[in-house]
Amino acid sequence: MKFYLVLSFVLASTFGFSQKLKFKINGQKDTTIHLVKYVGKGLFYADTAEIVGGLVEFDGSKQVPGILAVLLPGQKFFEFVYNNEEVQIETTGPDFINTMKVKKSEENKVFIEYVKFISAKKGESQKYIDERAKLKENDAKYKTLTVSIDSLTNMVTDYQKNLIAAHPTKFVSKIVKMSMDIDIPEAPKDAKGNVIDSFYRFKYFKDHYWDNVDFSDDRLVNTPIFHNKLEYYFGKNMIVQHWDTILRYAYKFCDQFDQKSKMFEYSVSWITSSFGKSKIMGMDKVYIMMADRYYCTNNKEGKSPAFWMTPEKLEDLCEKIPVQKNLVMGAQPPNLILRDTTDVKWKDFYSLKSEYTILYFWDPECGHCKKITPKLETLYKEKLKARNVEIFAVGKAVGEDFGKWKKFIRDNNLTFINVAVTEALFKAAMEDARQFVPRYTTIESLNYQTTYDVFSSPKVFVLDKDKKIVAKSITLSQLEDFLDMMQDKKDAPKLFPPDPEEDEQMH
Repeated sequence: MKFYLVLSFVLASTFGFSQKLKFKINGQKDTTIHLVKYVGKGLFYADTAEIVGGLVEFDGSKQVPGILAVLLPGQKFFEFVYNNEEVQIETTGPDFINTMKVKKSEENKVFIEYVKFISAKKGESQKYIDERAKLKENDAKYKTLTVSIDSLTNMVTDYQKNLIAAHPTKFVSKIVKMSMDIDIPEAPKDAKGNVIDSFYRFKYFKDHYWDNVDFSDDRLVNTPIFHNKLEYYFGKNMIVQHWDTILRYAYKFCDQFDQKSKMFEYSVSWITSSFGKSKIMGMDKVYIMMADRYYCTNNKEGKSPAFWMTPEKLEDLCEKIPVQKNLVMGAQPPNLILRDTTDVKWKDFYSLKSEYTILYFWDPECGHCKKITPKLETLYKEKLKARNVEIFAVGKAVGEDFGKWKKFIRDNNLTFINVAVTEALFKAAMEDARQFVPRYTTIESLNYQTTYDVFSSPKVFVLDKDKKIVAKSITLSQLEDFLDMMQDKKDAPKLFPPDPEEDEQMH
């Protein structure tokens, strides 16, 4: 059973009204207190005022409709609805809600009574839930407690429905409706009474998850409930946590909004940033493709849909997106055609007939590369080569690094493919790249650091037989585990167990 209490919201823009937000807080000492807002799950100051003799007043014209809170010393606070009307509330701590009296504000007369009711029923229900947790399911009292819990759930649902019906035009009704779960019908059955589709109820829930949310009302973004629903919808309980699946649902979800709305802004921003922070390999694809679709393209007006971004921030964000799009999971990155250690022969990885190809970018002067590269040779020689896995290693070999690159390869007997933009090639290409392009190589190959966004090393990509990216930015032990699993050798002895130092450095 779900009980939603308001905890957070997002504010944006201002309205040209002058409603006063007046509060009498009995027993409160004279001090500075704050009107607060929530951006996501974080608290942010919205206004500040002095409380004198228990009385304090804020200017509502600085705020937008949503749910606000008065923050008192000691991190104590209470919440209320603001919808472009004057608010007068009296309360007494520490139980601010149950002692609250709404002197003025039609929205809050409904809202506060609702919060009181929900709080009371939640307390009752939790007692039953805690008591039931100590019992076994076949216990008679377990069933009695379950009936009591269900009865409370029905009481809450009836209260919510009656509130919405009695106040159809109020903002609080939309808030309450958004917090309600949808009614899920029983799964269809065949002539013998057997359920036809065991996933019917889940699919119905997912398909109708947003039915109680009015996407045309930007005020709803300024409540925590929309954020919580968004977070749940794109979480593991609802959607398979695979980048392509998430993107499919994200596009469908975000495309339905008016691109000038706060609903659009919040949804696009949250999805993009949330998956951009993910530590799961491949989830950067969600960030990159969302940025490409909603930030780095132009709408019919010739502007970025991301109206909330400054031109400078958009430029910074979008600068590398064209490159990064080629390096996401499932993409076929550009071929690299470079010279090997003979400084004469040209090698490329598209022509390799391997089942898997490891693209490995390294620097002979990089301390971590010096540690990892010989181990990679061991993995190749003792395990991967026989399983038709090739390593295409691109080293840094310009200037003094050319000699160091060749020496490291020779000293460590690296037998996998080693190529580079050699010192001679670099100098000649700087004079006139046309002598090499397109006869021998490509501009993308000569500029491989930009092409593959290689500005730190080592860097790893794993490609399948079609030269599409199937793994990236993984450690040596993860690389071994991944290929063992993909080649149905998961029980093969491991040459390289996890190394905490490598886990910290190699991404």
